[in-house]
Amino acid sequence: NDEREQTLNQLLVEMDGFNDNSGIIVMAATNRDDVLDPALLRAGRFDRKITVSYPDKKGREEIFKVHARGKKLDNDIDFAQLAKRTVGFSGADIQNIMNEAAILAVRLNKECITIHEIDEAIDRRIAGPAKSTRSLTPHEKELIAYHEAGHAIIGLRQPYSDKVQKITIIPRGNTGGHVLMTPEEDRFLNTKNELIAKIVGYMGGRCSEEVFFEDVTTGAHNDIEVATRI
Repeated sequence: NDEREQTLNQLLVEMDGFNDNSGIIVMAATNRDDVLDPALLRAGRFDRKITVSYPDKKGREEIFKVHARGKKLDNDIDFAQLAKRTVGFSGADIQNIMNEAAILAVRLNKECITIHEIDEAIDRRIAGPAKSTRSLTPHEKELIAYHEAGHAIIGLRQPYSDKVQKITIIPRGNTGGHVLMTPEEDRFLNTKNELIAKIVGYMGGRCSEEVFFEDVTTGAHNDIEVATRI
């Protein structure tokens, strides 16, 4: 599109005239290397490409500490535990979580950020703010509770499954609730058994509806999509 071409052309203009012996090192960062890098590489502007992956558990712990600087935190906050709960989160995600937690603490007139604000910030990052205005009938609440419990039971009992961290039936975004499940350790590869456990876990909510209500709802549509992709 026009914006992409203008950005690329301006980058090339700014870098024009640099010689190999000019003593200048040009560094660039992008989360869209499929857009920018090919043209820049063809122009001979970059000699080396370094991929920066998502941080591992230790990296996430250190990033939490960086973005906690200058913020008054409760003494009970455990950054190592937070790192376990945020598998797959980027540094920017963690920064947003800490900033959101600080805003929530101010709104609640708290003297420091507690684990409750960080917990809420993580939920907001995953599924969006809580929908306090969404009214659910008692039957819908019961259905959602059984649905999410179905996911959780599979996660607790299924070998090779991710660890259940949290269950909630507070509506967020387009969901009536969710179960947060994360692996015990960061994984570079998934085994077939782990993938099967994920599929079984995603279908646990639908199965729970069938067992306890002898009927199913549209609440599992995203679960089925994710399981199908796996």
